[in-house]
Amino acid sequence: MGDKANAHPGAAGRATAADHPASVRNVVLVGHSGSGKTTLVEALALTAGAVNRAGRVEDGGTVSDYDEIEHRQNRSVQLSLVPVEWDGIKVNLLDTPGYADFVGELRAGLRAADAALFVVSASDGVDGSTRMVWEECAAVGMPRAIVVTHLEAARADFEEMTRVCAEAFGGDDPDAVLPLYTPLHGPQGPDGHAPVTGLVGLLSQKLFDYSTGERKESEPGEDQLPEIEEARNRLIEGIISESEDETLMDRYLGGEQIDFKTLVEDLERAVARGVFFPVLAAAPAGEGARQGLGTVELLELVTGGFPTPFEHPTPGVSTIDGKPREIKACDTEGPLVAEVVKTASDPYVGRVSLVRVFSGTLRPDETVHVSGHGLADRGHEDHDVDERVGALSTPFGKQQRPVTHAIAGDLVCVAKLNRAETGDTLSAKDDPLLMEPWEMPDPLLPLAIQAHSKADEDKLSQGLARLVAEDPTMRLEQNQNTHQVVLWCLGEAHADVALERLRSRYGVQVDVVPHRVSLRETFAGKSAGRGRHVKQSGGHGQYAICEIEVEPLPNGSGVEFVDKVVGGAVPRQFIPSVEKGVRAQATKGVAAGYPLIDVRVTLLDGKAHSVDSSDAAFQTAGALALREAAAEAKIHLLEPVAEVTVLVGDDYVGAVMSDLSGRRGRVLGTEQTSGGRTLIRAEVPEIEIGRYAVDLRSLSHGTARFNRSYARHEPMPPQIAERIREETRDAS
Repeated sequence: MGDKANAHPGAAGRATAADHPASVRNVVLVGHSGSGKTTLVEALALTAGAVNRAGRVEDGGTVSDYDEIEHRQNRSVQLSLVPVEWDGIKVNLLDTPGYADFVGELRAGLRAADAALFVVSASDGVDGSTRMVWEECAAVGMPRAIVVTHLEAARADFEEMTRVCAEAFGGDDPDAVLPLYTPLHGPQGPDGHAPVTGLVGLLSQKLFDYSTGERKESEPGEDQLPEIEEARNRLIEGIISESEDETLMDRYLGGEQIDFKTLVEDLERAVARGVFFPVLAAAPAGEGARQGLGTVELLELVTGGFPTPFEHPTPGVSTIDGKPREIKACDTEGPLVAEVVKTASDPYVGRVSLVRVFSGTLRPDETVHVSGHGLADRGHEDHDVDERVGALSTPFGKQQRPVTHAIAGDLVCVAKLNRAETGDTLSAKDDPLLMEPWEMPDPLLPLAIQAHSKADEDKLSQGLARLVAEDPTMRLEQNQNTHQVVLWCLGEAHADVALERLRSRYGVQVDVVPHRVSLRETFAGKSAGRGRHVKQSGGHGQYAICEIEVEPLPNGSGVEFVDKVVGGAVPRQFIPSVEKGVRAQATKGVAAGYPLIDVRVTLLDGKAHSVDSSDAAFQTAGALALREAAAEAKIHLLEPVAEVTVLVGDDYVGAVMSDLSGRRGRVLGTEQTSGGRTLIRAEVPEIEIGRYAVDLRSLSHGTARFNRSYARHEPMPPQIAERIREETRDAS
């Protein structure tokens, strides 16, 4: 692995459809924004022969498949597939966004992959969000390796970064995170910096020089052997400690020299089992060079040490009616089970779905069943439809190369699945199945929008539907209380991309408006009101008088109507009319225009006319009576209060609790959790946490998560309530 062979032209090539799952490796690249993931993918594609020396694919496209938004914002915002071939193995490289707002794309990449490469910048180190993703991978036992980039940076130190990675990722066993290679430095420059020109293979004790742009192997000098031996011994001990051969450690400690082949095989097994995490170094090729530093070693690690799709258990599968279905892992002859991990819109070919096939074989022009369940709360209604599969292809830069089929374990792009959305399951039409969805982050940043013009209004609904079909981390809400269209996003960058895609892809211009929370009104105490609606100015008149009493009720009671009329003062047929008028007025509000709740309205008395009384007259009288009662009473403005849970590192607990208090929050308690984190429970007015998703990320350096749920409405402080009333009056 990495030391086994030199690179040779016959080992590389462009990737096509795989013929057997054993010849596929699905690898997701993970790391914070700016760590160098995309550059590394390009370097690997160059070394594998998928691109030419200028960094472009042979027929003119670029390696990275990003849309114009990414280029303008200089930020990767979506999952991207780059397949390459090395030593007869198809390697599907899944490049994920590093920015926290696009964690949904990252989760999709984790779902589609069988192993992960964590890309860490030598100049930036390991951030909190990368640690959290590492823990997610550890929870499911995903094999991992670490790649250190940016070694050319001033003060970059590979040994120190390896120590940092062992501390961050090693947990109770830092010796499970060890380098397979150490850097080979060239002469010091005028600034005292010695550039990394190659690598030292610790197992093979060979030098691999990349200074000419081609990997060249040589033997180390006598003066280099002691330093190599020290690092080599530690690596061997780390490998043997994870070996399935329990006699190996005793033999090694007894002085036996463990042969190279045994060490490599044990290393590969330990990596594939997810118990040993090698550290490598990589850098892009220089001008005119064919191979970037460490790229050969990395490709050999991926093809030799990372697991095949056979070793990836199929996620939970059931029938459409919920009965569990046992599916053999990666059975090419089994029932078709595939999953849409990404959906994109192409201006020329329409919707393109990136699909991971878990079982069976997918072929073009066949009819499949498309199932999507469990995301109705995000604007994705459950659906079961049959669709005809369009052309199958594999990405080659911005172009697509057609393939004849996609077997279990492979990734493929599918055209013209017009009803399929990200997260949907594809199965045989006569054997419809449903895969358990992967965990989607909850969007907690509201973005209220409205069409910019009448022409935009006509296209808005369709544009929003297509937008959320592509991105299940986005939730679309048509708020019936505030009459706003709200896109719930993961952060500001996520919101910016959504607006840009609406404009550039779907031709919809929207305006962002202030997000409103659902306020309510209630009576602070008892009050009485008289509604008199009398008009007798010729012709058929209107006559209705009613007297009511209003009293507050406990939270959550709604509006209760009670009839206490005696002696027929209000005829029986008109009592429902009074109630209808009262409820209609309650819906409109009695003070600031917000719905009235938690009151009991009692009809006490009234008067009617034998000719001029009517249903409409008593509805009007009921509404007038409620308004008069409100004019004589103190009205509380109620605001929604959310129950908030924040999971935060212990270092930031004080700052988070202080911030919650500043938002009029009430901390209900704290609870210690694993990994040096604390769970904080609090109740906070929703009006105070509109931007909490952004503020909490800044406050905790991206390491905290929070959830919110509606708790109740409660009275708003008088000064804030008065400000809201003034704003309402000004708006009207």
